[in-house]
Amino acid sequence: MRILVLSDIHANFTALTAALDAVKDRWEHAVCLGDVVGYGPDPNEVTSKIRELGAKTIRGNHDKAATDLMATHDFNPVAKAAVDWTRSRLSPDNLKWLSELPSGPLETDGVVLVHGAFQDEDEYVFTPAQALEGLLDSTGAITFFGHTHHQGGFSYENFNSHLEVLNIHPRPSESFAPLRIETKRRYLLNPGSIGQPRDGDPRAGFAIADLEHEIVEFWRVPYDISEVQARMRAARLPEPLVQRLVVGR
Repeated sequence: MRILVLSDIHANFTALTAALDAVKDRWEHAVCLGDVVGYGPDPNEVTSKIRELGAKTIRGNHDKAATDLMATHDFNPVAKAAVDWTRSRLSPDNLKWLSELPSGPLETDGVVLVHGAFQDEDEYVFTPAQALEGLLDSTGAITFFGHTHHQGGFSYENFNSHLEVLNIHPRPSESFAPLRIETKRRYLLNPGSIGQPRDGDPRAGFAIADLEHEIVEFWRVPYDISEVQARMRAARLPEPLVQRLVVGR
């Protein structure tokens, strides 16, 4: 089974469409690690598309904030402004669907899905120390997480082994970089962000997990960033959100 792993789409329909077009007929089931909305100009289009795909989806912090399930007093002013705008634009049906998304961890199709950390859906996992607890506690050998918008991850074999940081990143000339899965190791993998990458590569990031052949493909796909920026400016979304799409930061 080939599983399309999406995360942090952040209401960027142009990026999502480019990603789906690039891997048409290359996957069988889709999952989404949350933050369907927030930041971007297309909350209804993206939410409707994820629903149409039948993707097994867990909630992210922006999904919670947009549906009033999470207070925004800890959000910076730019993020809060985007949340308020998103909430005002979502259709009642999409708002209801987002509000009913389950929290992670969710075990499905042989993998475990979380948005942030295994123990806390809102915690960012950047370092090996942060990753280790989730690697040990997860109920599956392969756990996918999002939230950081950084493609890559961590792996661990046993208590006598050092935790390995996986810097998996396709070169600018490549569409994807493969990771060979070893049966004795445990993995905590981030597919990257579709709609707002922050690892220095502005291309849409996602993954395809081929468990039968023990490979995870980390994908990057270019899209028309200027088109998205124009819609964001027309919607009067904060300019810092507009600018960061170009640099992937």
